[in-house]
Order: sequence, then structure tokens, then C-alpha cells
Amino acid sequence: MSKIVMKFGGTSVADIKIMKNAVSKICEEINNKKKVIAVVSAMGKTTDELVKQVKEISSIYDAREYDAILSTGENISASLLVLLLQNEGINARSWQGWQIPINTTENHSNARILSICSNKLEKKFSSGMQVAVVAGFQGISKNNRITTLGRGGSDTSAVALAASTKAERCDIYTDVDGVYTTDPRITSEAKKLDKISYEEMLELASLGAKVLQTRSVELAMQYKVKVRVLNSFNKGSGTILCDEEEIMEKRVVSGITFSKDEAKLTILSVKDKPGVAGIVFDCLSKANINVDMIIQNISDKNLTDVTFSCPTDQVKIAKESLEKGKSNKILDYNRLDIDTQVSKISIVGIGMRSHSGIAQTMFKTLGDENINIKVISTSEIKISVLIERKYLELAVQALHEAFKLSNI
Repeated sequence: MSKIVMKFGGTSVADIKIMKNAVSKICEEINNKKKVIAVVSAMGKTTDELVKQVKEISSIYDAREYDAILSTGENISASLLVLLLQNEGINARSWQGWQIPINTTENHSNARILSICSNKLEKKFSSGMQVAVVAGFQGISKNNRITTLGRGGSDTSAVALAASTKAERCDIYTDVDGVYTTDPRITSEAKKLDKISYEEMLELASLGAKVLQTRSVELAMQYKVKVRVLNSFNKGSGTILCDEEEIMEKRVVSGITFSKDEAKLTILSVKDKPGVAGIVFDCLSKANINVDMIIQNISDKNLTDVTFSCPTDQVKIAKESLEKGKSNKILDYNRLDIDTQVSKISIVGIGMRSHSGIAQTMFKTLGDENINIKVISTSEIKISVLIERKYLELAVQALHEAFKLSNI
């Protein structure tokens, strides 16, 4: 019997009634003669509530205890789902990360998976277990402390388990029908994609699409795990993540994604000398700022301006880190300009490799709508721009129409 991994997110296990829907989907796979590894997230907003309780105690806390607390949400989901399965006569048991074990780094609240030993799972399957319900989002460090994989980490747990057990596929159940050309809430013309390449999905996930966690896509691409994104509440074929070669007709642009809450920071009149950019971004790196788009321009003789973007919730820390660098005479600049009213829009498509004029179409479309571009960033299959936030929806709709994504 082949195995499949089925991952159920927080909305898919929000309460007992909704969990029964997950049970029915698991039973379908058992009837298809599959062994199932079900990976579950915490119920609904459980993790948010646990974080809130920790921070009610103190804003400074033991990261090891923080992970021990946050991991309990997934443990509850796993055991409740097992009880429901057992009521249906299914031979099932729950597994916590340390019981498998899922071995991770010691970077609490953002640990990375080092290895998974699936021998215990295989032994239980051989002795009659039909379903292993695994608490997602968690693992164990070499010091035998519970670790968590960061928000959205259950996706990573599921793909990693699929890779380690050589599962036939990994089905990710969410509250959407699959991966869309853009957010259907922005335009009713958005279309579900039947297939999308790993590379495209990785770009979309890293640029703001909330369907899958970035690290899970990286793992799927590395280990060639077949992943399907499906709706827990509707029937449908979902969207399949696959190699580029499996997509017969490569679309020029497959999707438009956006990150609404971005900020643009410009360091004006920095002394232009070798290594100055390294100094700037060393200051930001030490403050754990997620720098994204970067531009450096010569503004005057021996002076340069450095512009970069980051999430709006990191602006204060970024400002403090740069000011600290200036006060310590590590960094010399005139002033820091901050714009917190911008958003990032990106178009993504593997077809960009072989088609010209994509950037021109994007820039002309935005220009025709009188939308000014503040920063531009590109890669082989992506073009991103920063624009004023108030034009976000208009820009997405105009680009979706310009690239004829409603015809997919």
C-alpha cells in the first residue's frame, strides 16, 4: 500500500464539526487502499491565543518555554482527530514531533528540520496502523527541547514527512480551491491554476501569496515531492505543484501577487566608498530586518543614496539600527527618508525566460493608470515594483487584464 500525506490547516480543524470533514477525506483515501499520514495545525486561532498569553506575562521570555507552549495547540488537534477516526473504526494514533522524531536545529520559534527518522512510523504501519496523525509545526533539538518551525510550519512538516517516507504525494488542505492567478478578493476575474511550477510557487509564496509557506515549497522542489493544494470544504482537483517540464503550455505570466504593508526607506547622502553598502546592510542584518528591494544611486560627488524596502512593522527597528550606526560613526549619512504608504506588486511566470516585452507591458499598464513606480526589482521569472498603497487594487486588476490571466 502506498502512502500519502494530508495536511489540514487551522481552518480545516477549527472545531469538532469541521474536523469531521477532515475525517471523511481521510476515510476516502483509506478506501482507496492508502496509508495516511495526516499532519495537523492548531485549531483556528489557538496559536494566536497562546502567543497572547505568553506576552501577557512578559515581552521577554524563555524561547524554549515559548516553543513548548505553542506546540500544544497542534498536540490537541492531533489527539482529537485520532479520537474521531477511532470512532469510525480506523486504526489511528497521534504522534508528536519528538516521538517520530523530527530532528531540528536549536533556533527556537524558527527551527529548521535536519532529519526525520521514519522507522517508528513504518513499523506501526506494518503492524496495522492505518493513519498516523502528526502534530505539525514542531520538532526536537539535540538538547531534547521542543522546537517550532515558525508560523505556517505545518506545511513544512507535511512536505518533509512526504519526502522522508517517499509518499506518493502531499495534499495540503486549506480554505481555498487552489492557487489562483491573483487574490480573488481583489478581482473576480482571478482563475484557479491546474498546475504551477515549483519555481513559480516559490516566488509567489515569498512575495506575499499566503497559500503555502515558502520553506515547504523549497523542500518540495528539492526532493521532487508532488504537492496538491485543495479545499477542505469543496470537491475539486486543486492545484498541482510540479516540475516546469510537466507544464505543456508555459504561461508568460502565471500570477500576480502583492504585499500590502511595505515601507520604503532611503538613506540620503551616504559617503560613496568601497564597502559602504556592506556597512548599511550589516547594521540592518544585526537587527534582523527583512530587507527586500534595494537600489543604490550616485547622488553627488563622493555621495550615494541607498533605498530599500522592508515590512512596515520593522521600520522602527530599522531606523534605530541605522541611527545607532551613525552615532557610533560606523555609518555616515545626511538623513533617512521613510515612506510607510507603499505596497509591492509582483508578476511571476516561467515564460518570462523566453519572452521579451514583459516589463514594458507591466510598466505601460501602470503608467496608463497614472500609477507611479517607486522601486523596481527583477529576477529571471519575476518583476516586482513598489507603488503607492492606495493604488494597490487598481494596479492588480489592470495587470491581471493586461496579461489576459482571466483566459487561463
